[in-house]
Amino acid sequence: MNTKVTIADVEFKNPVMTASGTFGSGMEYSDFVDLNKLGAVVTKGVANVPWPGNPVPRVAETYGGMLNAIGLQNPGIDVFIERDIPFLKKFDTKIIVNVCGKSVEDYLEVVERLGDEDVDMLEINVSCPNVKEGAIAFGQKADSLYNITSQIKGRAKQPVIMKLSPNVTDIGEMAKAAEAAGADAISLINTLTGMKIDVHRRTFVLANKTGGLSGPAIKPVAVRMVYQASHAVKIPVIGMGGIASAEDAVEFLLAGASAIAVGAMNFVNPYATVEIIEGIEAYMKKYGVRDIQELIGGVRE
Repeated sequence: MNTKVTIADVEFKNPVMTASGTFGSGMEYSDFVDLNKLGAVVTKGVANVPWPGNPVPRVAETYGGMLNAIGLQNPGIDVFIERDIPFLKKFDTKIIVNVCGKSVEDYLEVVERLGDEDVDMLEINVSCPNVKEGAIAFGQKADSLYNITSQIKGRAKQPVIMKLSPNVTDIGEMAKAAEAAGADAISLINTLTGMKIDVHRRTFVLANKTGGLSGPAIKPVAVRMVYQASHAVKIPVIGMGGIASAEDAVEFLLAGASAIAVGAMNFVNPYATVEIIEGIEAYMKKYGVRDIQELIGGVRE
């Protein structure tokens, strides 16, 4: 039984990854999860300088999920290179570094710093606010997405995954823009923009007012967008959004994802990733699937 998948010439032992921002760099989870079993660890977003993040409160539970307005708090690229990469290199798993920034120059600085580091791929978070566009995210306009993707591809030494925002009119158009600019793969979906109000205090639950909605509630939207994106482009798609079980993961694979990432469920069940890996293998055994490639895009039209 073969569970290996290849994305941009990088081979993963299985298609299960962690979603950025839900797993740190694995340190917090290494007491619960054998990182050697994961297809890849996708790190929390890394910027060129430390980011303090948004004011608290910045996390709230919602029906079927959670809202977060963390604001991509991170210690910056210097600490990441000194602390996180050496930690991850101890394990037999692929390393995908999520990169964030507030201007194209911010992204390029991090990408260039990572050029000589022993990491396997870069995932570019284009849901960051573009300060030069009035805080409209890079991933909300096709021309902005094309511009940043092409500039990053011109500097990156590792394959580039563009992480797409679902807060757009046409996800297929955005996927095509990333592909046309040279992206090696795309990942989706990032969080949906949401809001929660405390009716007793008559105030916003999050200090930021809005936050990113993740968890099982967004899965049907994510499956639909992964299906649309995978049919719009020829490059591989990494699917995520509300994956809580092996059946959820298989659903994304059938929709066209070459790999999947587990996010919010890591907070609910720190063993989720390994349980999903084992569950995919059990599913393949049950249905006589010898190669996971048989599942990818395998939904009957």
